[in-house]
Amino acid sequence: MADKSPSRPQPVEKPVPAREQGRRTAPPTPRRATPIAAGQQSVAAKSRDNADGGEEGEDEEAEHEGGNNFLLFNAVPSWVTSMIVHIIMLIILAFITLENPFKSALNELIIGEEDVTEEVEDFEEEDVPEIDVETPTTEVAVQDTSVVIPQEVTEISPANDLDAAPIAVELEDVGDRTAPKNDLLAAVGAYAGNGLSGRGASARAALVRKNGGTPGSENAVALALQWFANHQNPDGSWSFDHRVSPMCQGRCPDHGSITEARNGATAMALLPFLGAGQTHREGKYKQVVYRGLYYLIAKQRESTQGPGGLWEERGHMYSHGLCSIALCEAYGMTRDRELMQPAQLSLDFISSAQDPVGGGWRYQVKERGDTSVVGWQLMALKSGHMAYLNVNPNTIKAAYKYLDGVQADSGAAYGYTDPGNGQATSAIGLLSRMYLGWKKDHGPLQRGAERLSGIGPSDHNMYYNYYATQIMRHLGGDMWEKWNPEMRDYLVNSQNKAGHTKGSWNFQDPHGASGGRIYCTGLATMILEVYYRHMPIYQKAASEDDFEL
Repeated sequence: MADKSPSRPQPVEKPVPAREQGRRTAPPTPRRATPIAAGQQSVAAKSRDNADGGEEGEDEEAEHEGGNNFLLFNAVPSWVTSMIVHIIMLIILAFITLENPFKSALNELIIGEEDVTEEVEDFEEEDVPEIDVETPTTEVAVQDTSVVIPQEVTEISPANDLDAAPIAVELEDVGDRTAPKNDLLAAVGAYAGNGLSGRGASARAALVRKNGGTPGSENAVALALQWFANHQNPDGSWSFDHRVSPMCQGRCPDHGSITEARNGATAMALLPFLGAGQTHREGKYKQVVYRGLYYLIAKQRESTQGPGGLWEERGHMYSHGLCSIALCEAYGMTRDRELMQPAQLSLDFISSAQDPVGGGWRYQVKERGDTSVVGWQLMALKSGHMAYLNVNPNTIKAAYKYLDGVQADSGAAYGYTDPGNGQATSAIGLLSRMYLGWKKDHGPLQRGAERLSGIGPSDHNMYYNYYATQIMRHLGGDMWEKWNPEMRDYLVNSQNKAGHTKGSWNFQDPHGASGGRIYCTGLATMILEVYYRHMPIYQKAASEDDFEL
């Protein structure tokens, strides 16, 4: 059978150059092609050519090179060659025809900016009418300059949404000196409800009957408030020299000497109004109270002693403590948002003015303390806390340290700047201890109260009477039953009943020469308001389990 395998094509003979024709003797003998795989063709051809001899050296080399190139192109698929050619062409065309994309984008961006700018330039601004806002300007002077006070009280919504949980303060590590963990001053011991809630009209009448007040004591309070209203200055203030008021014109004797202490005199006059439930929002004297508060806030903004300060010459920290009580009580009773910041700032100033070493207060900021000034600052902190304002816990801790430093007989008595047994200073120290957490049956508290009860009310020292009366009222019992009629009836009977001094008092008080009739009348009125001015600390209705003491 004939071999049907594909035969290798015979190479075409190339013409032999003339210079080599003489050397060739015979043509090569043809060989029969044998089947060889396509990939082996170059190897077979090379072996066959080498067998023909060295006489064809140069021709064979040329033929060998041409054959390799030919076989290379035959071995590479045609699509690969086509692809390579097309890629090269595309690269060449890309460099020739494509534009720079960044340049095009930049051109579009520039066009966009110009369009936006033109649209903005086309806008026309609307003419907005100017709003004429009148800012009240206050000019307050100590003696002659008057302040323009609005004639109508602006009704402001109470900030009832600002109630917050009282501050939890650990005052001492000792058990009986630890304030309630869920309150500090407003409910120390066992307050039931708000400490100022007895000042409402209905509650006030009931508390007067229940706690030992009389129609005569209430009438004396009403006359005192009228006398204060008649001696208010046009700028809303009061002066310890009450003769400067336009309605007095010197008709009332016994004026005070510290005429520079307008802030302190204004607060001393405002506190009896607030104690009787009169505020700048309701009551017969709301205009009077409004003007007084307006004056204090204006003076607070002018303070050079620091934010919230109402310190002043001659009145010193006494004035600031009194003013802070007035602002905090007014805010606590009305929740007027306009009063919240002034009241809070006044508390912050008390903290900043405290003696950083001894924990007390005195005339100057950070001065070593005395018990008299300390009493007013602690009463202000108490009033602020009852109004749910912020009281710095460290301030209370330092005040404890001060009281420890001036106490005698384990805390039953207190001195002025050192341990002692003064009547007024002992009353201040004991009342401060009560507000800061001492229990009703605490031994030193009972001994100190019994000592004051044995002394009884004073016929001239209203400063002592003011603090001692509150101690007896909070303790209640036999000591209160003994104290109250004597103190109440003495004040009712000694009040001026006629003339321009009607409704006022004047005593030969140790501070009477400085504070005059304003000072004496202020303290006497607050003593007669003791039945409702502050709710009792030790109420039977409140469970002792409510607070951890």
